Amino acid sequence: MTDDPRLVALDQVPFILVVCQGPELRVISLNAATRQVLPGREWRDRPIREVISDLIGQQFVEAYYDVYRTGEPVAGQEWRAHLDMPDGSVHEMFANFTITPWHDEAGERRGVIGVGFDVTDLVRQRQAAAAATADLQERYEQSREVVTALQRELLPVGLPVLPGLQVAASYLLAEADTAAGGDWFDAVPQKDGRVALIAGDVVGHGVTASGAMGQLRAVLRDRLDDGAGIAEALGAADRFASRSPAAHATTVAMAVVDPVSGEVAYCTAGHPPPLLVTPGGEARYLPGTGGTPLATGGSFPVGTARLEPGDLLLLYTDGILERPGRSHPESAAELAAVAADSAAGRALHEPDVTAAERVCTQSVELLVRLTGHADDITLLAAQRVPVAADLDLELPAVPASLSAARERIGAWLDAIGATARDGFVLQHALGELMSNAIEHAGSVGSVSVRAGLSASGQIDAAVRDQGVWRAPTREPNRGRGLALATQLVEMLRVEPAADGTVVRLRHTPVRPARLLDVRDPVPARPLAPPATGFRIVEQPGDDEALVRIEGPVDAATAVNARQELLRRSRGGMVPMTVDLSAVTHLSSAGVSALHQLAGKHAEQHAPLSLRAAAGSPAQLVLELVALPYVLA
Repeated sequence: MTDDPRLVALDQVPFILVVCQGPELRVISLNAATRQVLPGREWRDRPIREVISDLIGQQFVEAYYDVYRTGEPVAGQEWRAHLDMPDGSVHEMFANFTITPWHDEAGERRGVIGVGFDVTDLVRQRQAAAAATADLQERYEQSREVVTALQRELLPVGLPVLPGLQVAASYLLAEADTAAGGDWFDAVPQKDGRVALIAGDVVGHGVTASGAMGQLRAVLRDRLDDGAGIAEALGAADRFASRSPAAHATTVAMAVVDPVSGEVAYCTAGHPPPLLVTPGGEARYLPGTGGTPLATGGSFPVGTARLEPGDLLLLYTDGILERPGRSHPESAAELAAVAADSAAGRALHEPDVTAAERVCTQSVELLVRLTGHADDITLLAAQRVPVAADLDLELPAVPASLSAARERIGAWLDAIGATARDGFVLQHALGELMSNAIEHAGSVGSVSVRAGLSASGQIDAAVRDQGVWRAPTREPNRGRGLALATQLVEMLRVEPAADGTVVRLRHTPVRPARLLDVRDPVPARPLAPPATGFRIVEQPGDDEALVRIEGPVDAATAVNARQELLRRSRGGMVPMTVDLSAVTHLSSAGVSALHQLAGKHAEQHAPLSLRAAAGSPAQLVLELVALPYVLA
């Protein structure tokens, strides 16, 4: 301890205070309030990444080193954190904080200072008040009712439960209370046992974009259900998009996975490439295949990859990359890191969900709270897992055997990834059938239960006894269980025979996708974000068809950009050069505008030259969507 009254006072301030020094950010001060939050930890002269290693992957540790590297302060409000306690438990807290660079008298960067407040009680109180206020909840639900209903009708009702592949998805609307979007996902089991995974993005928002999305999803699913390959299915969608203006320039990523061999065929039709995450926490993007957006006159080359056991494949829409204040490479690197941490369970501690579900939900929460989001975000993940063995039970024909049978059935349902709702359906239906079979057998012989999960995601089960089937009568206590079981499952068939009876049932389990509501009104951000503006600047030379675009070309500016460029080129009749090097953000709406401009110039046989600086946002997007350009 020290007798310096200034240091004693700092140690007693009633908020979190961390002082780190040097490039490694070694902790030189951790006041009493902080030590209470982090009990039992060695901290003196240790790098901050070691002191709060349990927060790696939750963006706190990363923020400290980013502040030291960039010199820019970062602030966050109500960030959720999971902290490991000495007794092995996990403590959840919420914090407001500011992390700022620390400079010496000469202005040289010396370290980083973190100041925070534990606002867990305030957050809990607000959450409790919101839950208890029926009127507020009712108004909130009413404001979202139409949007949510539309989105759930157009998106899959659930994701298939498949042998050897765990699938999950999440969806976050750009403006959660006002507009449905054009992003979608799908997972389509095919007849040969493979699974088609799809993530797509229709330009724009609102009912028109959502309608086009629903139609494209239906076209792709119809072709895939018939056994079409990637190129054939995308070709059908391309023909539809060429007849539907709302579907023009839609981007799609499709991957077809064989859960048995791990073989993957995929195509990136103007869409960001899939991300592959290994069980060891390494992540890499698959190479883009060079496909073009729909209805833009291109082709759909197919690439190949392989999923080893435990590997996870993530498809996503560009809303997760086009977050405010982040370049495309920065966002891609952050997504890879956060997805790897989430898959490995190194981020937030949620042990009761699958790795695919953690990636789909935690990646959105952790990335959006850093920056906010301006566009829809869709994530679809599939992890290759061991195939669960079929259920094979042989029971004595006595009622006492039912309890152990239910435990075995429950363990099998957990192993295949069935939800609690599907577990209830199967347990109830099989329980009724086993009870009937035991009654028929009359305590003689045994009852067998067989069940398996097919490659198409259907549970087929059979209960067999050695007794004589008796049809339900009008007795008040007979036949009701069988009638209820028939209503719970998709198919139930009784096959009586001389040597016993077999009852077969079929049920298709699903796992729900999550329509997220991530609300962060003041996301962590640089305290003084730079202002940006859109404009079209005529270049020197007295030629109005020689222009430079500056600022964002997004949903708000793309229409004006297209109209102005077409005006300057006389509807595509005058040769034109457009320099996109100063474009700060080129969204799918901007890509659609450029495709339309290129189409008009092609019709008039007038050259159009798009230019972009190497490594610029526009160059990366133009390369991705296969729009011809030259390096500026």
